[in-house]
Amino acid sequence: MKHTPDILLVTGAAGFIGSNFVHYWMNAYPDSKIIVLDALTYAGNKENLVSLEQNKSFTFVHADILDTDKVEFLLREYNVDTLVHFAAESHVDRSIHGPDAFFKTNIEGTHSLLKAAKKVWLDEGKTNHRFHHVSTDEVYGTLTPDAPAFTETNQYLPNSPYAASKASSDHIVRSYHHTYGLNTTISNCSNNYGPYQFPEKLIPLVIANCLDGKALPIYGDGQQIRDWLFVDDHNRGIDLIIRNGQIDNTYNIGGNNEWANIDIVTLICELMDEYHPAGAPHKQLITYVKDRPGHDRRYAINASKIMNELGYAPQETFETGIRKTVQWYMDHEQWWRRIMDGSYTNWLDKNYE
Repeated sequence: MKHTPDILLVTGAAGFIGSNFVHYWMNAYPDSKIIVLDALTYAGNKENLVSLEQNKSFTFVHADILDTDKVEFLLREYNVDTLVHFAAESHVDRSIHGPDAFFKTNIEGTHSLLKAAKKVWLDEGKTNHRFHHVSTDEVYGTLTPDAPAFTETNQYLPNSPYAASKASSDHIVRSYHHTYGLNTTISNCSNNYGPYQFPEKLIPLVIANCLDGKALPIYGDGQQIRDWLFVDDHNRGIDLIIRNGQIDNTYNIGGNNEWANIDIVTLICELMDEYHPAGAPHKQLITYVKDRPGHDRRYAINASKIMNELGYAPQETFETGIRKTVQWYMDHEQWWRRIMDGSYTNWLDKNYE
């Protein structure tokens, strides 16, 4: 069932992937109307969207996805036909220290959006609609070194509060299609990287610490393996799913790009030696710290379904994507320094003690 989006509501639009999606969509479809909603918690930064504020097709709303009445109002007021749901607590380490916020936002928040969509779209007879839910490969659990990559039929085996909260939200989205007939799709992506990523995540943290000559903390032996996906390749995949994906289907979006954490850090150190030679060799900053509880050993995405059915293919190689990312953080130092306040520094100290 093809869907032609006209007016979008994007949740979590001031966060890392959400803001990149908004920029991607506005560039690709300048005639589309887009309403963006964000609660502006620690990881949401309105500055990510400042260049769009004068665009008449863009509307920013400061609100929480738990405010069901507000979401209903927005869906009805703007005649929204497509809801793209990014809003989530998303950092595994923070979920270990404080899981309550993850269950509230990721489970209750997703249900709040679904209730609003059901009321406005189904109860009021709007058949032309799409609810797209953005999820993670972490719902599938962990892989042994030689195991085949995750497919959409893998059993859900989440190992962290974050992953469990996302797995729960996936099931709730699916239930709203099967029980009520809501037009839903789900995507499960691998690790994203690129501009606007909050510097608690591995790649921006390493870049920032290299520039400041600080230790580069590596959990355990650093041999945890992840599949890395440039953020705009992720957004291209979501675009294809929204327009051409089958309702009640899940699509894995991956980069076909598995790297061990220590190899990622070593590569960034080599790039920083090139971009910032004053601190070279940056590899000497690598510091091994105690592994985090329940740390999954390997994630890998089999993206053959979206490739074969929808013609998806990543456009960035890891070499081009990581260079773009390092250069972006070098060029936007004021952006990430403004958000690294005292509370963030205290959290880093606690997490990597």
